Amino acid sequence: MLKNVAMLLPGPVAPFEAGTICEVFGIDRTADGGPSFDLRICGPVAGRPLPATTGGLQMVPPLGLDGLKGADLVAVAATPARTFSDATVAALQDAWAAGATILSICSGAFLLGTAGLLDDRPCTVHWMQADELRAAFPKARVDPDVLFVDDGDVITSAGTAAGIDACLHVLRRELGSGMANIVARRMVVPPQREGGQRQFVELPVPHCTSDGLAPVLEWMLDHIAEDHSVAELARRASMSDRTFARRFVAETGTTPHRWLIGQRVLHAQRLLEETDLGVDAVAARCGFGSGALLRHHFRNVVGVSPGDFRRTFRTAS
Repeated sequence: MLKNVAMLLPGPVAPFEAGTICEVFGIDRTADGGPSFDLRICGPVAGRPLPATTGGLQMVPPLGLDGLKGADLVAVAATPARTFSDATVAALQDAWAAGATILSICSGAFLLGTAGLLDDRPCTVHWMQADELRAAFPKARVDPDVLFVDDGDVITSAGTAAGIDACLHVLRRELGSGMANIVARRMVVPPQREGGQRQFVELPVPHCTSDGLAPVLEWMLDHIAEDHSVAELARRASMSDRTFARRFVAETGTTPHRWLIGQRVLHAQRLLEETDLGVDAVAARCGFGSGALLRHHFRNVVGVSPGDFRRTFRTAS
């Protein structure tokens, strides 16, 4: 039963990421039929101010490392620190050994790695820090694409909003979807984004510095459900096939085929969010031809199925 939650501030504090832990676990929501937790805010030394990454702010943990004892969940807040006191590392190891689930928000994963809790485990962190985490802890199996990784007693999450997803996932796992939905509704966030959803979806936008290509991109978007060959597009741009292909990559960073796939997936996301069209109908409007092909490309780009994506944003609306 999840009741006692300790938030560990191991060093300088990222206020937003720490705030997500407080928002999910620090507010009594029993009046709405939701949960209530005993949230303890702990630092290396009780009462010693910790600087915040936002200039001019400080956070003062009222409790020291003893506050981790007896916690059902220890949530490690994000921090720019990469070295930690021996006492902090030992306290986290002791809490884990005593049966606490350990959750890291973003760069809090570096403390978990220092404590040996990521050895031979799948884990994640903000995609910009993935290489750094992998280099620091070679035994960790770092996945930079996902929002969070639940490995049972150790849960790691990516940056910023992914911390909210991981916290709500803990609620859903421990207390059921009803409790998670109550908290999510109060926070005005989706109650369930799957952990496997991509952290960063880089969809090209219809912007181009070339006067010759911009009209072609706009035309492709206006006719997104149609098939387009490089030869046809090159003729529309009044270029040879080879020149068009070379210019397209130089201007957009990708090939015409991949650019179009990305735009079709983006269009599919909008239709899944805003309409009740079935997957086959969405596929037809986006130019994928079949629901199976839409599912294939959608999962490759977004990281979840069209059905899971729709359930998330329909529930949140």
